[in-house]
Amino acid sequence: MNKTRCAWAGSDALYQRYHDTEWGVPVHDDQRLFEFLILEGAQAGLSWITILRKRENYRAAFDGFDAARIARYDANKIESLLQNTGIVRNRLKVQAAICNAQKFLEIQESHGSFDAFVWQFVGGKSRQNHWRGLAEVPASTVESDAMGEMLKQRGFKFVGSTICYAFMQATGMVNDHTVNCFRHAELRSKGE
Repeated sequence: MNKTRCAWAGSDALYQRYHDTEWGVPVHDDQRLFEFLILEGAQAGLSWITILRKRENYRAAFDGFDAARIARYDANKIESLLQNTGIVRNRLKVQAAICNAQKFLEIQESHGSFDAFVWQFVGGKSRQNHWRGLAEVPASTVESDAMGEMLKQRGFKFVGSTICYAFMQATGMVNDHTVNCFRHAELRSKGE
């Protein structure tokens, strides 16, 4: 049986699997939230499918997105990462991942979890949107503006409003599956 998906999922099997199993599912695990934050920052200026194809390489290169380990990366590790063809070899993005790991740990310390910090921007509950088509889906919102601004104030890099909104979509803070997509109803019916 053919399932109706959001138009962006296209026909690529990797994209469809990501769409069907991850995108828009609420994430409350700090390590997974950190992974998405780093990957969304790496995606800036690129397509998401590029990052999905490199995701396993990122997991290996960045120690499974262990923020405590990444926070301690030194100049030698940065140079090693910049030679890794399996990731986006952009110095600013690699340095941002390290900086963001350090700031992530600070938020865990001050808020008890990164989860508690980021989910406050949607009142702790997934927003259920009802878009008919991709053209209706915003690139940013008041909530992603606020998240980006607060993260920047805390020293995070690559956390503009558009990146924050993509993060919110990926981690289920908002359900932006279009109403004709089979996942929209599934996520809404689960109360997620």
